[in-house]
Amino acid sequence: MVIEGGQRKSIWYDAEADEVCVIDQTRLPHEFAIHRLRTLEDACEAITSMRVRGAPLIGITAVFGVYLALRENPASLDAALRRLRATRPTAVNLRWALDRVAQELSEQTRADIVGGALDFALVLAEEDAVCCEAIGEHGGKVLRRLWRERCGQDRPLRVLTHCNAGALATVEWGTALAAIYKAAAAGVPLHVWVDETRPRNQGGALTCWELRRAGVDHSLIVDGAAGHVMVSGLVDVCVTGSDRVSASGDVCNKIGTYQVALAARDNNLPFYAALPVSTIDFDWPSADEAIPIEERAAEEISMATGIEVGGRETKVHQYPRETAVRNFAFDITPARLVTGIITEHGVFEANRASLVALANKTLAAAASTER
Repeated sequence: MVIEGGQRKSIWYDAEADEVCVIDQTRLPHEFAIHRLRTLEDACEAITSMRVRGAPLIGITAVFGVYLALRENPASLDAALRRLRATRPTAVNLRWALDRVAQELSEQTRADIVGGALDFALVLAEEDAVCCEAIGEHGGKVLRRLWRERCGQDRPLRVLTHCNAGALATVEWGTALAAIYKAAAAGVPLHVWVDETRPRNQGGALTCWELRRAGVDHSLIVDGAAGHVMVSGLVDVCVTGSDRVSASGDVCNKIGTYQVALAARDNNLPFYAALPVSTIDFDWPSADEAIPIEERAAEEISMATGIEVGGRETKVHQYPRETAVRNFAFDITPARLVTGIITEHGVFEANRASLVALANKTLAAAASTER
């Protein structure tokens, strides 16, 4: 998928400038801007400010951040890892990626560690692109099957999604939207209902931006309308991404996902989560055990940013300024509401036995690659 002007990736390395480039997602949808990362702090700021967001992309950005830190000081690995781990607490891909780069560099000499960090970041970025395309292939098959079963040739398959799980959330392709792109490419007519996804509006700002460029028919709705379009018979399937999945199949994702899954169950609609295996946290047994749920700044809810008719960006207060605000960024959908988990290795049930089988399949695939 081409994101803009021939650019296919959300993050890339500019070898001539020795800088890391990302799409500044805080500027979308009104401006397509490239943001350059030159230091560790640049990478940390990009993650915390959500210039980059989406669990897979956060992890890749963090590994490039390790390279930028080591380029300045080859002895700073431990400090860089600590700093990056603290940027966002919920998305498990951040920890996974930093653990992998730490292991990769553990036996590197001081002379080799900088180049080793860059090489590993580039390899991991390419792995993510390949992984997400595979997720799209498996998810696309699910959507093609549902279209044949539910729609035949008479009408489009109607998919509801929440937040942004597209190319902007990964290096390339995306997760939930990758399934949509692959299904569309295979000739499945689609209509996508896009939840606005308050308070940062990633659905409206990012998913609609992506779908328009991909030529996929879609409509934007407020978060509270998701249940209404389902009970009105206007949805065939719900597909979202995820920031962390428990070993039992519970899905932690953008706030509001739980309500989508509840409405889907009440209307006998399938609810799928699409994600790389790296998003599954086998150290998190189930939703019965708490994980860190990020709380972000109150002003993300109490204030709104937009473009005036004349083109000037404006930030305005929406509510009484003394109003107390709690801005929870994620919620957890219990496994019982999840029809299936779409990964690069196929579609698996949301339960411990199925995910253990997935883990074994992943290990076998890795061993085969090493041989």
